[in-house]
Amino acid sequence: MKMTTLLKASTAALVLSTGAAFAESHTMTVPEGVELADEQTFVYRVLDEHSSVDPGIVEDVSGSEIVRDLFEGLYNDSKDGSTLLPGVALDHTVSEDGLTYTFNLREDAVWSNGEPVTANDFVYAWRRAASPELASPYAWYMSLLSLENVDAVIAGDAPLEDLGVEAIDDYTLEVRLTEPLPYFPQMLTHATTFPVPQAVVEEHGDAWTRPENIVSNGAYVLSEHVPQERSVRTKSDSYWNADQTVIEEVTALVINDENQALTRFLAGELDRTEVPAGQFPRLSEEYPEQTVSFPRLCNYYYTFNLRDNGPEAFQDVNVRRALALAVDRNVIVENVLAGGQTPAYTFTPAATANFEPPETEMASMTQAERDEQAAQLLEEAGYTEDDPLTFEMKYNTSEAHRSIAVAMSQMWAQKLPVEVNLANQEWQTFLEARDSGDFELARGAWCGDYNEASTFLDLLQTDSGYNDAKYSNAEVDQLLAEAKTAENPNELYEQVEQIVAEELPIIPIYFYAGNYMMDEQLIPSWPVENVQQNWYSKDLYFVAESELE
Repeated sequence: MKMTTLLKASTAALVLSTGAAFAESHTMTVPEGVELADEQTFVYRVLDEHSSVDPGIVEDVSGSEIVRDLFEGLYNDSKDGSTLLPGVALDHTVSEDGLTYTFNLREDAVWSNGEPVTANDFVYAWRRAASPELASPYAWYMSLLSLENVDAVIAGDAPLEDLGVEAIDDYTLEVRLTEPLPYFPQMLTHATTFPVPQAVVEEHGDAWTRPENIVSNGAYVLSEHVPQERSVRTKSDSYWNADQTVIEEVTALVINDENQALTRFLAGELDRTEVPAGQFPRLSEEYPEQTVSFPRLCNYYYTFNLRDNGPEAFQDVNVRRALALAVDRNVIVENVLAGGQTPAYTFTPAATANFEPPETEMASMTQAERDEQAAQLLEEAGYTEDDPLTFEMKYNTSEAHRSIAVAMSQMWAQKLPVEVNLANQEWQTFLEARDSGDFELARGAWCGDYNEASTFLDLLQTDSGYNDAKYSNAEVDQLLAEAKTAENPNELYEQVEQIVAEELPIIPIYFYAGNYMMDEQLIPSWPVENVQQNWYSKDLYFVAESELE
């Protein structure tokens, strides 16, 4: 089964109607007649140690993958990402004004210690995620949910009890918004909205997520965690749908070197790993049944530090524009990466549902025209070969990130009076540096928390927790605020994209493709059509070798 072709990104809107009644249960159904492999253990590679497995703290993709296995929120994504499926919530109703959601919870959901999962567990988790005491890196996401009084709660100006979430009874959860949010249910597949066991958190404090302490409600329990080495989760017999969960054990191995990871995959030690940069053409030819590529709802960019104490040079939009113009994105996607990625001149990926990125001036130019304008802009800014623009460029440790940074720095050095110092950092140190402003130009990437353009553009809002550039534009803020309730928000999103393309607080580089080496027995169950790649181990399975003949 050859899987090297790129699948067309789904642009279908999420299938969910107001007051929708979902099926009473969601079960993973292996296609009729498919024979399963005898061994059902999944081992995959991650680049770095995950940030956390605490739903209120986790802030990275690899950590969220683990959290989706350990915990279950109100809803789950379907295999193709086009529909929501029941999680702890069976269904919900919405008031006529669109401001009040009432969720009906299943009564067979329990924590791994046997205690029932109730509406109060969601109330506690959401209050905790918004609390100043936790200082969650994703508190801003709670604000994006437009919950009643959320900003005052986050700021510490209102008590947690004022947050617009309430347990009507054990199995009825009421959520009150300040404005109608059409994509609100989509946002509930995100880890920040998952329930948390209050008694366990209060008993163990920061240590509550250790394997010996953690209590979770998902399809798996955390059985082992060796920092910087591996994390193991094991099938939970207490999960409400355990009978339909096929994979028995899942292991994430931290392997910083992608070429070493490829070697271990080919030796049979891994079931999935990323394709090293530039090697997709070769590997897809040599191992066509094990090489996959598909669109991802992710962007790759570099962000300028626009804080008052950031580089003075970057306060000049013409300097930022010169650097953005001189990056030959086609060289990066075709030669450095070569895995189906696409050049980016906007912030929002083309894979985003119901959104077509606008044509920007830079995108319409030839690279020669971009290079000529870049040289002119830096000359006008006063930079010469004798007095070049110098700055440091930070990225987190990865051969692919290093290759891209080297390519960009060489492009600048060849075309412009620019000298760049490259600096790589371990993931956690890098996150802290970006958050604190300890950088000049830093790598950034974002995978959508839900499939709607605002999940990207909200990062450019002045008060966004992930606005690492500290970019601030009142018109952008106003447009994003209006888009939340607009009948056609895409017109407003396009205006934001054009402003960002002019002011360039970030340099868009490319939109992701998912390039993996994957055990061909696992591929039939992998959600390749889901551009968000919200995969759940409970929905995966390995087919028998006879199925591949």
